[in-house]
Order: sequence, then structure tokens, then C-alpha cells
Amino acid sequence: MVNLLHRHDIETLIVRPTLPLPIRNGYATPATVGPDRLAAACAAHFLARQYNDGHPAPALVIDAGTAITYDLVDAAGTFLGGNISPGITLRFQALHEHTAHLPLVTPTAQEIANAPQGIGDTTRSAIVKGVLWGVHMEMETFIRQTIVKYPDLFVFLTGGTLFYLAETAKNRTFVADFLVPKGLDIILRYSQQANAH
Repeated sequence: MVNLLHRHDIETLIVRPTLPLPIRNGYATPATVGPDRLAAACAAHFLARQYNDGHPAPALVIDAGTAITYDLVDAAGTFLGGNISPGITLRFQALHEHTAHLPLVTPTAQEIANAPQGIGDTTRSAIVKGVLWGVHMEMETFIRQTIVKYPDLFVFLTGGTLFYLAETAKNRTFVADFLVPKGLDIILRYSQQANAH
């Protein structure tokens, strides 16, 4: 089981070129893709098939932590890559650290809930609404544009700032806790089976 192994050991295994993966790494620079992104993509690929009555389907992972990563796996199980943008906390920090007078803001639960409504009428509310609404629109736009190319897309939201991002959930969009550990477990089981033959 994944939880019995040290995370660094697991990640070292995943980035080894000889380790068989249950999906194909189609990244132009395959050795540079983060093992956490590959693990989440593996889990999403198998979850999409499960939610699609056993039929393959494309899957998009949105992992919102320190960075927000968008990773796409097609129905055939090829990891196509994705995008990386600053996470919510980094955006608040950047506004504070790289401007002369903007405060460092840590939004309250109420501010997060109200972020998509209206415009800011104080510097603090303008920052909260600007950052959170910006992330919301970034996600919605990425999902919308990806669905144009992959109409049967399944979207999986995961990560530390999921409390806000989950509010964007729509049809075929699922909150997926522990997506990376699930993917690591799938990879290790696949590798063990491959090595047994």
C-alpha cells in the first residue's frame, strides 16, 4: 500500500524511465513532468472510466495547491500535458510583496463565499475578489475550452485550496480527495503486475 512507503521513494520510482506506467507519458520532455502530476493523471484516467460505465473517457485534473496544475489525459490513456499557474496563496503573496502598498490578505470563510458576488468596495475586498474570481474564471475558461475538443471530458478537482474551487463544480466534474496517493497506488500495483510477468 502507498501509505507504507515514503513519498520520496515513491516519487523516485515513478520518475525512473524503466518503470512501467498504466498510461502513456506523451509529454515532450517526459523526464521533467512532476511525479505528482503523473500520479494524479493515472488516477483520473481510471476514475473517468469508472464514472463512464467502464468506457474510456478523457480526464482533466485540476490540482490546486501552491501552484494550480491543469493536466489532461485523453481517452486512450495518453498524458498530454497541461498548464501550471500560481496558486491562490501565491497570488495573495505576490500582490503584497511586489507592490508598494497592498496588504497581505488571508481571506475568511465568509469572504471566500462572497468572492464571486459583486465588486470590491475596499482594498481588502478588491484583493480577495480579484484573486478568487480570477482563479474561478481561469478554471472555468480552461474547462470550457477543453470540453470543446473533448466533449465527453470528466474533470477532477483536488488539492489544498479545494474548499473554494469545488464551488465551480458542474456536470461531469468531481471533487477527488487524495487523487495523487490513489494514482501512486495504481502505478505501484501496475508495476508489480508488469514485473511479475
